[in-house]
Amino acid sequence: MTRDDTKALIDEVLEVYPAKAKKDRAKHLAVGDPDAEQSKKCVTANRKSVPGMMTIRGCAYAGSKGVVWGPVKDMIHISHGPVGCGQYSRAGRRNYYTGDTGVNVFGTMNFTSDFQERDVVFGGDKKLDKILDEINTLFPLAKGISVQSECPIGLIGDDIEAVSKKKAKQLGKPVVPVRCEGFRGVSQSLGHHIANDTLRDWVLSNRDGDTSFETTPYDVAIIGDYNIGGDAWASRILLEEMGLRVVAQWSGDGTLSEMELTSKVKLNLLHCYRSMNYISRHMEEKYGIPWLEYNFFGPTKIAESLRRIAERFDDTIKENAERVIARYQPMCDAVIAKYRPRLEGRRVMLYVGGLRPRHVIGAYEDLGMEVVGTGYEFAHNDDYDRTISELGSTTLIYDDVTGYEFERFAERLRPDLIGSGIKEKYIFQKMGIPFRQMHSWDYSGPYHGYDGFAIFARDMDMTINNPCWSKLTAPWQRPAAAA
Repeated sequence: MTRDDTKALIDEVLEVYPAKAKKDRAKHLAVGDPDAEQSKKCVTANRKSVPGMMTIRGCAYAGSKGVVWGPVKDMIHISHGPVGCGQYSRAGRRNYYTGDTGVNVFGTMNFTSDFQERDVVFGGDKKLDKILDEINTLFPLAKGISVQSECPIGLIGDDIEAVSKKKAKQLGKPVVPVRCEGFRGVSQSLGHHIANDTLRDWVLSNRDGDTSFETTPYDVAIIGDYNIGGDAWASRILLEEMGLRVVAQWSGDGTLSEMELTSKVKLNLLHCYRSMNYISRHMEEKYGIPWLEYNFFGPTKIAESLRRIAERFDDTIKENAERVIARYQPMCDAVIAKYRPRLEGRRVMLYVGGLRPRHVIGAYEDLGMEVVGTGYEFAHNDDYDRTISELGSTTLIYDDVTGYEFERFAERLRPDLIGSGIKEKYIFQKMGIPFRQMHSWDYSGPYHGYDGFAIFARDMDMTINNPCWSKLTAPWQRPAAAA
């Protein structure tokens, strides 16, 4: 499609809406413009979804408990409210970790205050106080507890901060109140911010005066990697092979102690900008620790990132980075030689959260594939600022896309693959379109690093070239029904 064709497609899709909704949604749909200095000139982001438009977004609780706090493995995270939110968020993101579940790690367990009607009427502070005592008795190896507020807590005004301060003194371990009620903000993005702020206020400075930790000139922290399917492990391998020491992982397979020690590193390596730029900026302002974004999807972006990281250190690290790239290049060449002939020219539509609508573009391009449409569930405009330079001049951009829009765009663009979330997966599969669940890698992974690229290429190939699609007929391929 040409640029004019893409613009016409947007206009066509918008025609179905009433005037007010049409005016609003037009701000969120655009055509890629690599020459644009700022994304706000072509697309609007981080605005409230239009009621009735079937947004695919999550809530602030999802951003805090499901993304930032939940993967911290040696703490217990209480879903303070009715049982449903905690159960829905339990183990859904495949944040891999090491340890003995229920003994010294707790990531896939669901701890909830199980609010009932009487708790909404009379308040849940006393119940929370009792639960914290029970947790300390049953799970004495838990290093701390976070209280993840669900909607009723904010509505009835429970004072979780007072309870947390009191119990932290009694139990002798951190108890962190997190005001991440789902109704806050316009999406899960505010939940990320709230979680970052509580980490700043209740955790990060706990060991500022500790001089027992021996630092090195090569200490770094991985920020914003949640170890989906082992992603953080794959990234850590490369960083350690080039001579860096990873002091902390925020927060996949991460621990409370690691986070408390992060203020002593020399560089923060930021993977998911959207969810963790807040704490990275804070550490830069308070401790003078610089931060650097990196992208470990696909060999092209991995090599670029390793070299950018190495530039922050001495010649030894720079030489090591080149050796790491050279070591894995033959493997990457073999992967591309195997899969590129099967994937060359295939077209992809993406719609995910966090960083993936832009970070995975390079990995697809390494395989000869083209991203013809991309968008974020909960991005801000600075995310799109980082995206437009990765796109072509005809790429369709859709922010907070509605279910209707996404289906119509797919019908017209006819992609060979859609990468999105679980809520969209079965719709497009029933339409006969190959689909990969790109929030948690469709039960596969890791996708980060050189090892992850081999898995990524295999998964894209087996999805697109699966013979099952020949047994399905997409709606636009069906003969018109008899009058």
